[in-house]
Amino acid sequence: MASTDFARQIAGYGLTTAGILYRLPDHPSILQEYIWQDYDLAPRFPELNKFLAFWQAKLDGKLFRITVAHKDLIGPADLSAVSGEFRLQ
Repeated sequence: MASTDFARQIAGYGLTTAGILYRLPDHPSILQEYIWQDYDLAPRFPELNKFLAFWQAKLDGKLFRITVAHKDLIGPADLSAVSGEFRLQ
């Protein structure tokens, strides 16, 4: 039986990482980062948007900036020809 993550990749989901920079509730001049990672669908990112909606509704830290990286894990491989030789001595 295939894993849930693999099934999601077949459905078009890719690994998504979001760096969420937010203000500390007690010290709003200080920023802290939270890293969120899950499988999501680019470019709309429904899973990330669901998490951010939860954040804004339930958590006190005001969002400052969100940086998103997304990678489809199943797809053609990127290959590069490299010339050279490594020798162990």
